[in-house]
Amino acid sequence: MNQDFWNQIFGFANYGELLALVKNSIIAGALLGVVGGLIGPFVMTRDLAFAVHGISELSFAGASAALLFGVNVVTGSIAGSLLAALLIGILGAKARERNSIIAVLMPFGLGLGILFLALYKGRSANKFGLLTGQIVSVDNPQLLQLVIISALVIVGLFFVWRPLSFASVDADVARARGLPVTTISIVFMVLLGLATAVSIQIVGALLVLSLLVTPAAAAMRVTASPFLTPLLSVVFAVVSVVGGILLALGGGLPISPYVTTISFLIYIACRLIGGRRGRSGNNGRVVTQMVSRPLKSEVQGL
Repeated sequence: MNQDFWNQIFGFANYGELLALVKNSIIAGALLGVVGGLIGPFVMTRDLAFAVHGISELSFAGASAALLFGVNVVTGSIAGSLLAALLIGILGAKARERNSIIAVLMPFGLGLGILFLALYKGRSANKFGLLTGQIVSVDNPQLLQLVIISALVIVGLFFVWRPLSFASVDADVARARGLPVTTISIVFMVLLGLATAVSIQIVGALLVLSLLVTPAAAAMRVTASPFLTPLLSVVFAVVSVVGGILLALGGGLPISPYVTTISFLIYIACRLIGGRRGRSGNNGRVVTQMVSRPLKSEVQGL
C-alpha cells in the first residue's frame, strides 16, 4: 500500500508523453513566477499579504460566476480581482480600515463562489480546479490572455517601480516630498489584482499566497538588497511553479500541494540561511537609502 501511495504522488510512467500535454502550463507557470516574484516584495513591504487572500476570494467568485454563465473564466476572474483591488485600494487607506474591508470581502467572495459552483452542473474538475489549480487547463487562447496580462503587470511595475518602492518604505516621507501616494497605491492594487487573477488559473484561489507572498518572504530572509530581493523572488517563484507542474504531472494530482511544498521548503531553507540577522530593520534602511536618493531630485521637480 505504501508503494501505491508513493507511486500515485510521484509516478513517472509515460512521463515524456504526458509532458507534451502541459507545454502551455509550463510556459504559463514560468510567466506567473516572474510576475509573482516581481510583485511579491512590494506585497511584503506594504504588508498586503492578507489583501492577496482577500482579492483571490473575489477573483474566485468572478471565475465561478463566469463558469456558471458560460463566460470566459479568465475574464470573470479578472473582474472579481479588480473589484476587490479597487475597493481595498480606495477605501483601505489605513491598515486598520484595510484589514476590516478585507475581512468583510473574504467570506463574501468565498460564499458567492461556493454558491455559483453549487449551481454549476458541468464537470467537477472545473470546480475543483478553481480552488486548487489545474495543470492541463491552459489552452492557446488562455495562454495568450495570460501573456498579455502578465506583460501589462510587468510593464506597469517597471513604470512605477521607483516611486512605488519609496512610498512602500515610508509613505509619509514620500507624500511630504510630493509623490502622489494614494494614486500609486491604487495603481499597485490594480496590478496586484491582475497578478492574482492570472495566478488563480494555475495554483487556485486557496493557495495563491504560495506564489505572490512566499517566494518574496524567502528572498527577504537572505538579502536586503533592493536589486537581489526581486531577482531571488522571481527565481524562487519560477522554481516553485514549474517544479510543481512537473511533479504533479507524474501523479496526475492537483498542482497546488506540490507548488506550496516546494515554496515552503525554499522559505525554510532561506530562513535557516538568514539566521537571526534582524532582516526587517536592515531591509527598510537599505531600500530607503537606495530609493530616496535618486528620487529626491525627481520629486523636487514635481
